[in-house]
Amino acid sequence: MALPLDGIRVLDLTRALSGPFCTMILGDLGADVLKAEPVGEGDMCRAWGPFDHGIGCFFLSVNRNKRSLAVDFRSDGGQAVLRDLARESDVLVENFKPGTIEKLGLDYDSLKQDNPRLIHATITGFGSDGPYGTWPGFDQIAQGMSGMMSLSGEPDGPPTRLGVPLADLVSGMWLSTGITAAIHQRTATGQGQKVDTSLLASVVGMLCVQGQRYLSLGDVPGRMGNEHPVIYPYGAFQASDALVNIAAANQTQWKKLCDTLGLSELVDDPDFADNTGRDRNRARLRGLLNGKLASKTAIEWSHELMEAGIPAGPVYDLGQMFNDPQVAHAGMVETISHPVIGDLNLLSNPLRLDAVGPKTVRFAPPALGEHSETVLADWGIAPDRIQQLIHDGSIENSTARMT
Repeated sequence: MALPLDGIRVLDLTRALSGPFCTMILGDLGADVLKAEPVGEGDMCRAWGPFDHGIGCFFLSVNRNKRSLAVDFRSDGGQAVLRDLARESDVLVENFKPGTIEKLGLDYDSLKQDNPRLIHATITGFGSDGPYGTWPGFDQIAQGMSGMMSLSGEPDGPPTRLGVPLADLVSGMWLSTGITAAIHQRTATGQGQKVDTSLLASVVGMLCVQGQRYLSLGDVPGRMGNEHPVIYPYGAFQASDALVNIAAANQTQWKKLCDTLGLSELVDDPDFADNTGRDRNRARLRGLLNGKLASKTAIEWSHELMEAGIPAGPVYDLGQMFNDPQVAHAGMVETISHPVIGDLNLLSNPLRLDAVGPKTVRFAPPALGEHSETVLADWGIAPDRIQQLIHDGSIENSTARMT
């Protein structure tokens, strides 16, 4: 069975994280992703450690299922070949600072006349216009300005960024969704379109019930640490060895939790009769629950509570998570051969489509310029022109360079 995006050509002009994460998703789904990188050093994230056999883990994490073209973005020859590739592309993705793509002649208005089917996708920091439209964007800035940091952390502590670059990742996910929607719409209209999002807008779009609390009630939510803002008991509690997450989200689960922990008398306690009471008396209830949970380990309680119908699970570090049997069963780590590293373990795409199958990693993250000649030939650039581009330094071709 063909992959869902088989035959879709993606010219990937992105760097760092938000754009590469987007194009990696498209590559996982079968698109032919041509990662165009500056000659010499390539995508800036190649230089970011830690390193595996001299290759940056940051780069390895977001560049599977792509081919690399090393091109001089500043030369006339390099810019000309990029414009020619854009005319043959189904999708162009970029995350330059606003104004840069126009200087390269690769903006949507410059390309749509020659390629009306082109889907031109952009991630900016704050949007392509408006009062902050010229500002560069970085993940932590967007996390802070979106309000997300104000919701993260302990109630008596400072706002806290998430442990992963949320703004970069969700903007890449939103953009990949917009691109696939535009590809589908093009089948009916025959026309491409511009698709864009920003780091700021992408995180604001994830605020969910916390955002709605403000919009509906004018309520500015505070930080709740590891507890649910409106449901209790729903959060992290202390077992004998570690934290265990427990989610008793309704009356049935609350009664089962009390019975399982030997606290059946709490079911009839008026302070805990309903969620409103339990929410109001969190401190007292937390002490009672932790007192019982201290008798067993987090994983022991997880098994016992889940078997009783109460959602629960241990709070893992990454070493524990990657060694968990369910994670292994889900195939969330795939191994592929890399010419320098050897067997390289990579995260799997979490989607499971019949057309894709359980294995989502087809190509290892590429060396800089590893595919320059082949991708240009595949995308219709004449052989003599390819050799001229190599000769004048507009592109580089290397199968040995891996940093």
